[in-house]
Formats: sequence, structure tokens, C-alpha cells
Amino acid sequence: MDANRDGNAEVSRTYRQMVWHHFRKKRLAMLGLWITIILFVVAIFAPLLANDRPILFCSKGKCHWPLFSGMEQAEGTTWKDMKKEVPFILQNNAGGSGNFALWPPVPYSPTEYNLLDFLASPNRQHWFGTDDSGRDVLSRMIHGARVSLSVGFVAVGIAVVIGVFLGALAGYFGGWWDILISRLIEIMVTIPTFFLIIAIIAFLPPSIYNIMVVIGITGWTGAARFVRAEFLKLKQLDFIMALKALGASNNRIIFFHMLPNAMAPVLVSAVFGIAGAILTESSLSFLGFGVPPPTPSWGDILSQSRDYIEFAWWLTVFPGFAIFLSITAYNLVGDGLRDAMDPKLFE
Repeated sequence: MDANRDGNAEVSRTYRQMVWHHFRKKRLAMLGLWITIILFVVAIFAPLLANDRPILFCSKGKCHWPLFSGMEQAEGTTWKDMKKEVPFILQNNAGGSGNFALWPPVPYSPTEYNLLDFLASPNRQHWFGTDDSGRDVLSRMIHGARVSLSVGFVAVGIAVVIGVFLGALAGYFGGWWDILISRLIEIMVTIPTFFLIIAIIAFLPPSIYNIMVVIGITGWTGAARFVRAEFLKLKQLDFIMALKALGASNNRIIFFHMLPNAMAPVLVSAVFGIAGAILTESSLSFLGFGVPPPTPSWGDILSQSRDYIEFAWWLTVFPGFAIFLSITAYNLVGDGLRDAMDPKLFE
């Protein structure tokens, strides 16, 4: 009786509910999901977590929001002088006169220089130490999460759009469309992607947007092959043939009936693609082809460690671990999603 009840409950679930049910059973996949959520939150709220201005400053009964309003300094003192007082996060007598200041947990800007405190090891003021220009490493890593995740999501978004469009054309219409797009995919696959990206970026001005676009336009082949294969299978099914017999337009068949059924493997590929894009951006920044300074990125911090690797271990350990953790987390989510979408689990 209980077995029948469980079977009926399984049948009554929607496809999304079944995927989520099987995904939750995988502990490593859930761990990866929580790590990606934490990184996403850190990237969104980076200015509130690391900045050289108070979030809230109250003086003479009036409160200001320096972090959002661009207020340069307090009355009678600068933010830099006020920051020397302790404790950092909450100051009840900031700058004297009973002023109140609420600071971010890391009260340093990612571009704030202090040559008197360069290459400082981790301490109470700089939890992850400082780099060769005296900039706080933790602040740069928090803001660098924005760069890595934005490159990952935007680049993969561009690749998915191109891949889905070309794969749908090849799989649905066939003929010359399929021949041309398939040959183009084979040509792109034979070219080393990383060296192609370096070659293209060498002729472009340094910009994070150029990196996103270049990674996107060179990484669409996987999505195109998945969509093509799904379309070749779907267009032979009875419901698609019935739609054609009823006179449904090609656009309606492709976008409203075939594409929703072909996106599952593309979604899994996109999750793996985000990890690959983060690794590519970090590698480019490490080699000096990535995001131009002073914009912080994990690869740029790691690149600085080459000259000080014998004693400035924190420049290697912390950004290297961040890159490893983010890539591992997305790969765990991708593995879990791929297994959870397996139709064999729904039987």
C-alpha cells in the first residue's frame, strides 16, 4: 500500500519537482549549490562588505549614507583618519563630537593604496594580508568575485544564445543548414579555445566586456551540438509531426514545443561552462591578458604572487583557493544536475 502511494506521489510530481527531489539527495551537489549561492551573495553585496567609506554616518542628529551618496569626508576629519580608530565596524564616537559610524566588515577599498603597509602578512587589520601596493587582499578578493562571476554568467549566456540558435537551425531544418553548421562546429572544436581567445584579445583594447564577448563567441559549440541532437530526435516524434500537419508555423514549433524540451542538457552544459569561463578569465588575468588594473580579479592577485612566492604565501593561497572552490562548486552542481535529470531515475 505504501509502495503504491509513493509511486502515485512520484507520478503526480512535475518534472521540476522530480529533478529537485533527486538533486537534494546528492550531498556534494547541495554543498556545491550552497557555495555558489554564498559566492553570488558576496558578489552582489561586495560594496557593503568591503569599502573605505562608512555605510552609515550620523552627526548632529542627521544621518548620511556615504557609501551610496559619495560623501567624501566627515565634518572635521577624513574617512581615512576616522578609520584608524577602533573598533572598525561600529564607532560610537567617530571622529569626536559623539558621531556614529557603521563600517563594512572589511573597511578597505580594493583600490586603496598604502605603501607603508605593503606585503603585510595576515593580521587583525588585514585578515588576508596586503599585496605589493599595500592593498587589502580580502577586499580585492570580495570585489574580484564580481568580476569572476559576471564573466562566467555573461560569457556563458552569450555562448548559450549562439549555440541554441545555430543548433536549432541545424537540427530542425537539416539539409544545407545542418551541413554548414556541423562543419563550422568541427572547425571550432579543432582550434585550441584558450589560444584563440588570447589571439583575439591581443588585437582588442583591454576590457572586461571584451573578455566576456570573446569567451562567449568561442564557447558555443557544446550548446549547439546538444540542441542539434535533441532537435533531430524531437522532430521525429508524433506530437511534432501532428503540429506540422495542423499547419503550425516553424517559429511556434521551435520556440514553444521543441526548444523547452531540448534545454535540459544545455542547462547542464551551461553550469559546467560557467566554471570553465571563470577558469579562463583567471588564467587570462594571471598571464596579463585579463581585466585591466586597477579592477580586482582573482587571477590578477594570483599573478602578483610570482615575484613574492617565497615569503608572501597569502597572495597564492587565498586567491588560488577561491578559484579552486568556485570551479569545484559549479562542477559539483553540474554533476548533480546531470544525474538528477536522468530519466532513468524517474522510473
